[in-house]
Amino acid sequence: MSVAAVQAANVTTHHYDNLRTGWNPSETVLTPNAVRSASFGLLASIRLDEQVDAQPLLVTGQNIVNTLHDVVYVATENDTVYALDAASGAILLQRSLGTPVPISALPGQCGNNSASVGINGTPVIDFGAGILYVIAYTYANNTPAYYLHALNIDTLADTVTPVVISAAAQLANNTTYNFNPAANRQRAGLLLANGNVYAGFASFCDINANLSRGWVLGWQAGTLVPLVANELTNKLAADTDRFYLSSVWMSGSGLAASATGDIYFVTGNSDPSGNAYNSTKNISESVVQLSSDLSTVKSIFTPVGPNYGHVLLDQEDQDFASGGVLLLPPQSGAASNLAVAVGKVGIMYLLNADSLRNGSVNATGSALLERNIGGGCWCVSSYYTASDGFGRIVSSGGGQAIVWKVTAGATPALTRVASSSPVQGGMQDPGFFTTVSSNASNSGSVVIWAVGRPADSTKDLRLYAFGEHGFQLFSGVPGTWPNLGGNANVVPVVANGKVYVASYKQLAIFGLGAAAGAAVASVRSDSESRSYPSQADVHEISGIVQSIDGSSLTLVDRAGDLIKVDGGAAFADFQAAPPAVGHAILARGTIDEAGVMHARTLLRAKDSPLSWQPDR
Repeated sequence: MSVAAVQAANVTTHHYDNLRTGWNPSETVLTPNAVRSASFGLLASIRLDEQVDAQPLLVTGQNIVNTLHDVVYVATENDTVYALDAASGAILLQRSLGTPVPISALPGQCGNNSASVGINGTPVIDFGAGILYVIAYTYANNTPAYYLHALNIDTLADTVTPVVISAAAQLANNTTYNFNPAANRQRAGLLLANGNVYAGFASFCDINANLSRGWVLGWQAGTLVPLVANELTNKLAADTDRFYLSSVWMSGSGLAASATGDIYFVTGNSDPSGNAYNSTKNISESVVQLSSDLSTVKSIFTPVGPNYGHVLLDQEDQDFASGGVLLLPPQSGAASNLAVAVGKVGIMYLLNADSLRNGSVNATGSALLERNIGGGCWCVSSYYTASDGFGRIVSSGGGQAIVWKVTAGATPALTRVASSSPVQGGMQDPGFFTTVSSNASNSGSVVIWAVGRPADSTKDLRLYAFGEHGFQLFSGVPGTWPNLGGNANVVPVVANGKVYVASYKQLAIFGLGAAAGAAVASVRSDSESRSYPSQADVHEISGIVQSIDGSSLTLVDRAGDLIKVDGGAAFADFQAAPPAVGHAILARGTIDEAGVMHARTLLRAKDSPLSWQPDR
């Protein structure tokens, strides 16, 4: 095996490529036999300055301070970008892009993040130009702002002046709606395509839903000049409840792009009344095909029907946008353009990517197939081509990876061919991110990688490796995730004989030649990783919603007691995420002499009581 063959793969974008396949077909070192051997394990654990929500990126052969290195780039929620040696983990460069926004300054003190929000969406690298594009959320003079940077990957210096992100769009009544950096969250991975950089925007915990709407924005690569057009997903001038959203968040999955340059993404919930959807003015709960200049929505797919249709998804906060879009490469025996999307309800839709559907609410839609994947997907599916020449989709809803054989042509088929043993989770939302490594499509070379979310009080993550038939090859701890209120959307990066997993304040590197018993560094969870009430009379209570009567809720707390919550003020001030019966909520406010909580804020909580912070 030549050194050149080992050092072949660069990982420059979320889930490896613009189709978001999550597949590295150039891995010759980490074969199934090698991964299950005693020599595979932890090689290094590197301390970082804050939680990492962005996927690490990798570029080989970089000249850093007059020395060639293979370099891993890691961006943290402290607005720090690191360049680390890919073999040893040594920090070669680090650059601060500003002061991140503290949780106390977020809408509703949204806790679906670390102690602060800085760099949340995965950056993207233009390998030919040697530029890393990254969006930093910064806080100065009590004002949040987003900056788009173009960094030289050899020095981390700005190649052009960073731009402050702003945008404007026309609503249905021809009034102008302006981008609001205080109400919009940049979480989806960045996309580099068509000579442009694209980004999607969502909300903070659905708080300030009267102000927050989904956006897809773009800038010219190199110059950072904004594109003339942009996409505002909700253009309604008025809504009965003034509740807009239709966010683009996808659990951090990157916007996808087809070979012809069209942009794909998924939108989330809008008004919980269920009557705000409009196929042209408010494309909530939909997969969207957008022109490369962002001027035209070319087609959409919106689930319809009584069971999993968009009305129910809005009413029950079952966002389609909890998962991203996977675009399939052309399939054996057919010139096919297929897409896959999965959301919170765990139904995987196989779609015609050239015409997602006709956009009519009353139509049956044009999903080619639907498959139940065993649980909700806060994730994106993966893809590889097997040795038989047929494509494979790896779904990762619930707590299990499932491998589906793709048969394209006039009558497409998805056939379940393998499934993994359970992947840990349970303290956060279901699903997990996978990647796939193989030596081309050679038989016996496929390894499916996954990172399980916390499962118990240790708050450890777990790295898994499975063979393509579902047999477990390896399991080990790559780091911790103390912030149980914010999902660990961790993507394992596999390239050139190494595995990289970023987590809470650390990066773990796995590979061959590991020392026996090596363990990740112990990283303390800072107390500021949660939002404590700032006034003595403010209390927090978590519980499962038993019933809803207008703005009044009844919760069942961890002790099994019933708690009455008056949410009137929270709803009136748009400081409430829509509650749903059977799901958890965190209520923050005051308690009267009768024991009724008068909520100032209602935030979603994870359904597992093990993940709840102590009531106070």
